[in-house]
Amino acid sequence: MIDPKKISGPLTQETTQIILECISDGVFTIDYNWEITSFNRAAEEITGISRKEAIGRHCWEVFRSNMCEAECALKKTMEEGKPYVSTSAYIIDSNQKKIPISVSTSLLIDKHGEVLGGVEIFRDHSLVEALRKQLSASFHVEDIVSNSNAMKKIFTILPQISQSDATVLIEGETGTGKELMARAIHNMGPRKDKPFMAINCGALPDTLLESELFGYKKGAFTHAVKDKPGKFALARGGTVFLDEIGDTSPAFQVSLLRVLQEHEYTPLGGVEKEETDVRIIAATNRDLSELMEADQFRQDLYYRVNVVKLFLPPLRQRMEDVPLLVERFVSKLNLRQGKFIQGIDHAVLASLMSHTFPGNIRELENIIEHAFVLCQEGIISCDHLPGFLVQKKQTPCQAPVDDPVKAAQINLISDALARNNYNRNAAAKDLGIHKSTLFRRIKKLGIKL
Repeated sequence: MIDPKKISGPLTQETTQIILECISDGVFTIDYNWEITSFNRAAEEITGISRKEAIGRHCWEVFRSNMCEAECALKKTMEEGKPYVSTSAYIIDSNQKKIPISVSTSLLIDKHGEVLGGVEIFRDHSLVEALRKQLSASFHVEDIVSNSNAMKKIFTILPQISQSDATVLIEGETGTGKELMARAIHNMGPRKDKPFMAINCGALPDTLLESELFGYKKGAFTHAVKDKPGKFALARGGTVFLDEIGDTSPAFQVSLLRVLQEHEYTPLGGVEKEETDVRIIAATNRDLSELMEADQFRQDLYYRVNVVKLFLPPLRQRMEDVPLLVERFVSKLNLRQGKFIQGIDHAVLASLMSHTFPGNIRELENIIEHAFVLCQEGIISCDHLPGFLVQKKQTPCQAPVDDPVKAAQINLISDALARNNYNRNAAAKDLGIHKSTLFRRIKKLGIKL
């Protein structure tokens, strides 16, 4: 223990240095050339960069933070002469690992009151972030977040599906995240270190679709000056994702069926068959069983792709996910654009919860990105929303104003009932739920018919 009697007068530079070495927060100082002049022990441990390497280098060369390009807190302090406290950011350490941190900055002033440069204190929040992810694991798989019961059921069986090699059919409206789900299945399975190849079957005519998937040989057609491997060859050992498979022609369906049955194909213009070693995941925004009954989709192909079926509900049926998705999009856009938007205000959430989202999750992401263009800092308000949301007349709601999730559920059911002349069987079918489920929700939410 230090004897207080031995301490007299102001702290010496040596004592100050000892204190800086003992604290757990990283501390560094810069001069007006943005070159690091001091670097404490905690800064070395957090960044993985030694003091000898750091001193004399520009701060952005050492930290490689998302703040460095546009929203540098230390730069603001140097320009405005005022401190900034607890700004969230991240740095890239010496092992190329992203480290979440909080930052506080102030001017570096000597005893005569002269400004020598700036000082930054940063704290490693890796443990806090790990705990947060652990707590949210029940509604987070790969890049998919959800707190709805329907999605949680999918999350529960996803590990078993991923470990299998069975063909998967993912059904759901446009914008519900079918490709994200396919990537999650691939990344969680034994083929994760091999390629994931995606192709939109509805965007290409048959000849181009076949050449993209099967490849072609030199001379197969005009301008085919050399052999080109298709996605089945490029994805060997990995996964091929066939999006919008319901939009394919009967002729292409025959070719695809042969691949699924025989695990081999012939490139365009080729004579020898080539074996396939890929997992097939298909997706569609149409009901393949209805297309099959209408003779627009081959029955034998349907049963080949429909080994495991997953249905992704539209966003209007899982409105409890809106706050989670907004948080995800805000975080992603903050990192991409170098901003520090803190979130959305209550009025914005209420407006989003009253919207039916015909474009599903993709539409919600576009709305938040639109708001990011107009909002430079702080909280996203209604002024930053697209015009169609601001001008939309809000429907009267029987739920408390401070419960936007409940309000959205009531509005959704009320609208479905009104569209179907209050025929509850028809409304349940419109919502994609069983009639008994609708009755329970009407009673639970206290909807007056």
